[in-house]
Amino acid sequence: MAVTAAVPLLGLLTHLTPAQADTPRLPAAAEPTGSRTVDIQLTGLTPEAPEAGDTVTVTGTLTNRSKQTITEAHVALRVGQLLSSRSAIDIADGRSGYTPGLDGNEIADKYDHKVDKLKPKQEESFTLSVPVKDLQLGADGVYQIGVSFDGRTSSVPWQEQVLGIKRTYLPWQPEPTARQSRTTALWPLISTAHIGARTVGGGDDNQNNVFENDDLAKEILPGGRLDRMVSLGKSLDVTWVIDPDLINTVSDMANGYRLAGKDGKTVAGAKKNRDAAANWLNALGKALKGRPVVALPYGDPDLASIAHNGAKIPTTLARLKTATDVGRLTLSIPDTDFDLKLSTDYAWPVDGAIDRSIVDVATSAGATKVITRSDSLSEPDSLLYTPSAARPIGGGTTAIVSDTRLSTAFDGSMKSPQSATLAVQRFLAQSLALTRQDEQKQRTVVIAPQRTPTTDQAEAMATALRALQGGRWSLSQELDKTADAKADPQANTRVPPRSAYPKSLRKQELPTAAFTSLLTTQKALDSFQEILQRPDRVITPFGLAMDRAVATSWRGRAGEAATYRTDVRSYLDSLVRQVRLIPKTDAKLSGHSATIPVTVQNNLLQDAEHLKVRLTSTKPTRLKIGEGPWEERTIKIGAGHSQTVKFDTTINANGPVLVKAQLVTDDNRPYGQPVEFSVDATEVTSTVMLIIAGGVLLLVLAGLRMYTQRKRRAREGGAGGGESAPGPQGPGDGGPAPAGEGTPQGPAADAPETPAENLPKDSAAPSDTGSENIERSGAGERVDR
Repeated sequence: MAVTAAVPLLGLLTHLTPAQADTPRLPAAAEPTGSRTVDIQLTGLTPEAPEAGDTVTVTGTLTNRSKQTITEAHVALRVGQLLSSRSAIDIADGRSGYTPGLDGNEIADKYDHKVDKLKPKQEESFTLSVPVKDLQLGADGVYQIGVSFDGRTSSVPWQEQVLGIKRTYLPWQPEPTARQSRTTALWPLISTAHIGARTVGGGDDNQNNVFENDDLAKEILPGGRLDRMVSLGKSLDVTWVIDPDLINTVSDMANGYRLAGKDGKTVAGAKKNRDAAANWLNALGKALKGRPVVALPYGDPDLASIAHNGAKIPTTLARLKTATDVGRLTLSIPDTDFDLKLSTDYAWPVDGAIDRSIVDVATSAGATKVITRSDSLSEPDSLLYTPSAARPIGGGTTAIVSDTRLSTAFDGSMKSPQSATLAVQRFLAQSLALTRQDEQKQRTVVIAPQRTPTTDQAEAMATALRALQGGRWSLSQELDKTADAKADPQANTRVPPRSAYPKSLRKQELPTAAFTSLLTTQKALDSFQEILQRPDRVITPFGLAMDRAVATSWRGRAGEAATYRTDVRSYLDSLVRQVRLIPKTDAKLSGHSATIPVTVQNNLLQDAEHLKVRLTSTKPTRLKIGEGPWEERTIKIGAGHSQTVKFDTTINANGPVLVKAQLVTDDNRPYGQPVEFSVDATEVTSTVMLIIAGGVLLLVLAGLRMYTQRKRRAREGGAGGGESAPGPQGPGDGGPAPAGEGTPQGPAADAPETPAENLPKDSAAPSDTGSENIERSGAGERVDR
């Protein structure tokens, strides 16, 4: 036998050049050999959980990865060992390559797929269909099955080898178990933030949000991620978990949304997207009718980030409580098409990772049940089975512990048919193995998948859940019933400390600076809303935007999260600036007293009130405002208008004076930026007054002299017998004065409101005529004269 084997080897060596003979062989990765020679992709396995009388069909593809042609080959199905535990499945997951004995024998040749020749890089599809009775399955349980490719290569043509193998799992439970697990699967409808705080609409209640982008349309259009989630979920026994912000956002889109454009303008959203939004809401309403729904706090806030970095920042926890209340109200509006079995007392930290601080934050916002995961609230090694999901953790709070293996089964990419097929079979295998750990114990199981599954992940999840609904080892159950189930006394109820929180998740948290910036935004909003006639028009959109600013979806997107927060604050600042003082140029005041007008402009779509204009003299000994260094006037400015108020001043000395105008709220907090301008005060001295008085006296005496002379000529004319008739009288001859002359114009009352759009930018509003002692001191500034 040794001689026979040596002959082909010697023949091969004779064909090698000396250089080739001396060159070391490349690593196996460079030239696949053994059971890695042919790549096998499993593209489907049906039924996923067969019953007696079924035929198992496996489909897939073959690819020759070597440089040799393979001949006399076939594809066969192998049934491996029975896996007795969940950990045995974990170990089997790590196997690679063909292992005689463990991979079992081939099923009868008549079910093989024959391949005469497979050239290098060549691909070929295959289908294997085998009746369950011929699989020779023994006891109930989970079997590892394999699809193998056997053939001959040109280098070893005399011997058939296993040149490729791919394994998966086959759950075999033809009859119901003694006690089926009660399984609760969560079906999340969550997206990212698509709108900020900016709104459009008239001054009435018609107010719509402006969309930052059109990404949501891609998700709800036919075939999109959220479209598929609704289509798939309506036929599954699941508990829906919904972020109310998503419902509000889609409603805005359906009602004629607008997109942010260039230069602050907006453009109308596409009609097909509006129609898609309306259709999606209609489909969702039908899917949710009578179904259990968990409403998350509005915006799906990141509870871990709040607990670790935001809890000590004022208003953060109050904002979280408000988000919980708003979430409940959003999904329980009576005039909607949603007929829900609504629950609002659940908290769902990211990846189910909890510590004591996270639980404290969740309960402070009103949650009494916290959805966690078994890798966060792990069981002692002495416990040989998976306990029920619900367990008390103190303070009247219940932890709902989802199963880690089942919840993360579809985390990876499901784009290829093989990845989806393998994930489904592994999921079902773990589910059956969990139930078979102790069939005499009635247990509850919770599956809490990733928050935003891709379309491919959702398809795979739905396939697995449909197979579970067969009822042979699992029965569906609503989350509320699972939460109320009796807890296993042996289950772990100790919440881990803060230090146990996974470092990989901590790196993705929102920083403390994020919550600090939101605090400053909240303070600015509080100040702004005090001056508004309809504060709800800004409190609501900005409040919801700040809820979205701490969403779980910002994890791993720190830069985008910071930009979102900045945009919200920038828009608020732009609204605050719409109520402002019109800048003034320097002015000259002469005389003992005068008036100074100050104009306030309101470019908002609602009235501004609860404001005062305060005018302050920096040198009250030279220029007094009213009776002292400053004076203030209460104002109310109509939407889109301006208003001018006037202040009486007293000049006590000559020289320039810096005057500052400032808007203040009713509680005397400054509002907006002050306006400063210089006033050149000139008091009229006693010498000047004497000169003016002398001049007036001379004018009076001259007038008397002219009057007496005119009277004398009149008498002399009368004595002459009326020879000449009096001619037309001019202004200097005692005739009527031209219109307006000789009619002094006194100071008017405060100017009426003037539409803000008629005012020049950064110029004073037109005002009534005031004191004659104010002079024009600069272009663009209308002053009293």
